This record gives sequence, structure tokens and C-alpha cells, in this order.
Amino acid sequence: MSFLTAIMQDTARKKNLPLDFMSLQTDVTSIMSPEEVTEYPENGRYMHGLFLEGAGWELGRTGNDGYLVESTLKDIHPRLPVVNILAVPNEEKITAGMYVCPVYVTSMRGPTYVFPAGLKMESEDMPQNRWVLAGVALLMSDD
Repeated sequence: MSFLTAIMQDTARKKNLPLDFMSLQTDVTSIMSPEEVTEYPENGRYMHGLFLEGAGWELGRTGNDGYLVESTLKDIHPRLPVVNILAVPNEEKITAGMYVCPVYVTSMRGPTYVFPAGLKMESEDMPQNRWVLAGVALLMSDD
């Protein structure tokens, strides 16, 4: 949690904005391995080691972003690509076509809740209910 707060504080200081008007935004990159990262992102920080539960991830093709897809059989916790976590002013946060996905430390969920991450859906018209009913969540460990 302090890592996420530090990202927001750093951005708020750079943009001379109050911390109360900042939100976290998650952008899933197409980088599958942290070894492929050669430099820091322009904004925010990279995070790796997240696993999806209840869904899969389709990598984007030639410049397009990836998006949530139905889970595949026998792939219980697919690894998510490297994620760029950045802080943005509340009015600039992208919400259209995003599933607000809870992030937990373990699959026990409940008391291990950390923060909500926005994951891109296939289209802006797709309802979030599909993923809520499937119990889609991000996990920080693959127990």
C-alpha cells in the first residue's frame, strides 16, 4: 500500500496537485517478462508478478492494448504482463471500457484486499457484470 501511495505522492508533487484529487490507474503493457524492461516508465512505476483469477488476458496485436477474455481450461491463474501503475488527476482517469478489478495478496481474498485496478475490456459497451459474476480478481501470489 505504501508503494502505491508513494506513486501518488510523487505525481502530485510533480504536477503541483493535492493528493486528494489523485487516483491510481493501471495500464497493462505487452511486456511479458520483467527482464525485457530496459528503462523506467515516463509516469508511474512498473509492477510484475500479478495473476488473474476467473479470466484470461489477450495480448494486444501491433500497437493495440490487451484485454480481458474468458479463462481457459486448466489455466487457473494466468500471469498478467508487466503493469504500469500511475497516478492521474481524478478527472483524467479512464473509466470507459474498464473493469474495476480488486487486487488481493492471496486467493483467500477478503482481508488481503489491496486496491482496485482497472483492466481493459474488449469493448467499451461490454458490461462489468460479466466479470463480477465470474469472480475475476488479481492476485499477488499464485498459491
